[in-house]
Amino acid sequence: MFVDYHTHHERCGHAQGSMEAMIKAAIELGMNQIGLSDHSPFFCDENDHPNPGMTMATSDFPNYVQEMVELREKYKDRIDVRLGVESDYLPGLMEQYAAIYAQYPLDYIIGSVHYFRGYHVFASERWRQENVDVDGTYVDYIRLIQDAARCGKFDILGHIDAVKGLNVPCSIPLDALWDETAQIIADAGIAVEINTSGLRKKCGSWFPSADIVQRLHRLGVPFTFGSDAHGPDQLLHDWSGVTGFLKEIGVKEIATFKQRERIMLPL
Repeated sequence: MFVDYHTHHERCGHAQGSMEAMIKAAIELGMNQIGLSDHSPFFCDENDHPNPGMTMATSDFPNYVQEMVELREKYKDRIDVRLGVESDYLPGLMEQYAAIYAQYPLDYIIGSVHYFRGYHVFASERWRQENVDVDGTYVDYIRLIQDAARCGKFDILGHIDAVKGLNVPCSIPLDALWDETAQIIADAGIAVEINTSGLRKKCGSWFPSADIVQRLHRLGVPFTFGSDAHGPDQLLHDWSGVTGFLKEIGVKEIATFKQRERIMLPL
């Protein structure tokens, strides 16, 4: 079983290659399923395309879904293509987003915290601000992950400790907060991706870290795999490392999704 549920494509403005190129690469790798999950538009913005370097235009979303549908049909005898989107978690706006997503035949929605405290989670400018509150930034991010889990609009939580991505260390212990967060995620019944893009960032580790994965596993939280590929060459990045670790700690199944339903398959 080889699956990858977090992939990006040229539509978002900061990834390389088409969705079809990603599918062809997945077939070459012998993958069973590939999830297409480009960044959702800023549906809440009055401008159609306020951030071309980060997301697709609102007006392009129907085209995105239609292209996924056509590619799923074209390659149905060679690979199982699952239709997804990576949604921002934006407090107060998720009912609006959910109503839009409900109009389309999506198999799954990843909920990720990208924007908070005025910056993108991976913006280096955040950490260069005078008197930056590093510890408070970490805590705020984790609290938003809790809220994203509770909102009930997502099937998968994305890169849940991405705030560590640029390797700016937090000086306070976070164990209790992560224990609390793991319980909230378990209570919400949502899956968590093990996102390997952190290996390609300064932090050099998965999102979430192995110790957080273990916390989640003890509470029965299901996992899926996401390379967060921004080009076909990043598909399945560290799949063997992730699945080997999951098996080592006793995880026997991986979460897949179809028509917004979770389907657990043997690892």
